[in-house]
Amino acid sequence: MVNPMFRRLESSQSNAKILPITLAFLLPLLLLFLSACRRSAGEKHDATITLYGFSVVKEPLENEIFPAFEKQWREKTGQQLHLAGSYGGSEVVTNQIVNGAEAEIAILSIERHADRLLRPDVARNDWRKLPHDGIVNRTPMVIVVRQGNPKRIRDFSDLGKPGVKIIHCDPTSSGAGQWSLLAIYGSEMIKSEKRDGRRNETRATELLRKIWKNVITTPESARAARTQFERNEGDALVTYELEALQMQDKKQPIEIVMPQATVLCEHPVVIIDHQLTPQKYALIELFVRSLWERPAQDAWVRARFRSVLEELNGQFQTIPIPFRAADFGGWDKAYKDIAEDVWKKQIQLGN
Repeated sequence: MVNPMFRRLESSQSNAKILPITLAFLLPLLLLFLSACRRSAGEKHDATITLYGFSVVKEPLENEIFPAFEKQWREKTGQQLHLAGSYGGSEVVTNQIVNGAEAEIAILSIERHADRLLRPDVARNDWRKLPHDGIVNRTPMVIVVRQGNPKRIRDFSDLGKPGVKIIHCDPTSSGAGQWSLLAIYGSEMIKSEKRDGRRNETRATELLRKIWKNVITTPESARAARTQFERNEGDALVTYELEALQMQDKKQPIEIVMPQATVLCEHPVVIIDHQLTPQKYALIELFVRSLWERPAQDAWVRARFRSVLEELNGQFQTIPIPFRAADFGGWDKAYKDIAEDVWKKQIQLGN
């Protein structure tokens, strides 16, 4: 029989927008339940939580967020908790989970990937009911160029000039690759709308076509693309701002170009709950909700993500014209209209 405490936890999750559950509320209840379990079992057990994430969340999770929560848990309960991570391109990670990978949490690049997990045999609870509609952090797409900007790249349109060699993540495996398509195509749509009063699909398609002719390699993830650029391949890299800022922090000889209009990427969290016991679900929910607490949000910012708490984002460059996937009907529509109908059919296949 399910303990009533966990019924309350699951019920409260569905009302997260009305009454958010904090660590201060959840932890005492969970400790009480665990204490009862130990008395009945005569021993205490260690626990492991497995998280699958898109490539660039690895460092803040493993360097700061995991160790801090493990320490807090050990001090409060005496129990050893191990948080384990597996990372790759967001599309790849999503496919792994759908195919049965033993993940209990997913942090993905794109809401379309998170929505693919909303099925009875994977995730039964809607990720949008978590704090901030399930979005844990953000970052815009930018252009990284060589020091001195020898190709004089000032905006996405300059990436289509002859002789510019571009590294662009593979849209078939990488969330960053799909965000890049939306950033490039969407930037021209948004700018033409502001300039002429209507979105010019022809200009947007032609810009993407010109840029794609200059793409020399399509790595499987944002981190793999960054690694290639750091090996002195290419003239320009289209990637997450956080990757560019991390390169700058490491004194790489690069410059960051903020396009006039670019997309603000938003990254969702999903609890993979189809096989979780009530007590394991409560522990996982406790950790997941901690990702929106101030210490974790500070860790995201130190890793150069933009926080969902706007007061933490003062250090970041202003985006002249930011837009979101919602401005193109959400990711399901944007993926069909841009990734499939434009990029795949018109540009890749030349139809």
